[in-house]
Amino acid sequence: MLKIGLTGGIGSGKTTVTTIFDKLNVPIIDADIISHQLVENGQPALLQIKELFGESVVNTDSSLNRQALRSIIFDNPEQKKILENLLHPLIYEKIESEIKLLNQAYCVISVPLLFETQMTDLVDRVLVIDCSVEEQINRLLSRDGMSIDIIKAFINNQVSREFRLSHADDLIINTGTHDKLAEDVKKLHNLYLSISTH
Repeated sequence: MLKIGLTGGIGSGKTTVTTIFDKLNVPIIDADIISHQLVENGQPALLQIKELFGESVVNTDSSLNRQALRSIIFDNPEQKKILENLLHPLIYEKIESEIKLLNQAYCVISVPLLFETQMTDLVDRVLVIDCSVEEQINRLLSRDGMSIDIIKAFINNQVSREFRLSHADDLIINTGTHDKLAEDVKKLHNLYLSISTH
């Protein structure tokens, strides 16, 4: 099975693109969804996070207090590394087990931090969803209501746009209409079907 690693900067349109692939009946494995599942109530990873970072990262209902955890790791590379060392191997393992259950020509594995987490060896091709930094900022301002400083910090915490573009096997520029985006995805869909060994 051909494994496509889909990535892109925050606000580039990754979710929109995976939705279009999904409508083409392409299996989607989403690292963000997996990471959320891993820290649900009662999951071993949540208990480990509580042990590592203290009671403040857990709400009164025992669920993860994402805001508290984010504030601990946001400007603290050492704490961020501790969290990553816990979660990334678990995410990697879950992606691998989900791939084994599939029997299609290809699948899309959406990993926003594909380069940052050195997960490129998990995939056969890297598909980058791209737009300008200005476009990223504008989308996030209207979508998430984040402050400009937090948005810029998120962007700066990811690899540069230039790095992503230079390491892409395939590229979708997401600056046009939804129809154009769907057309671009369909072209790649046909390419992936043609080069898969399924």
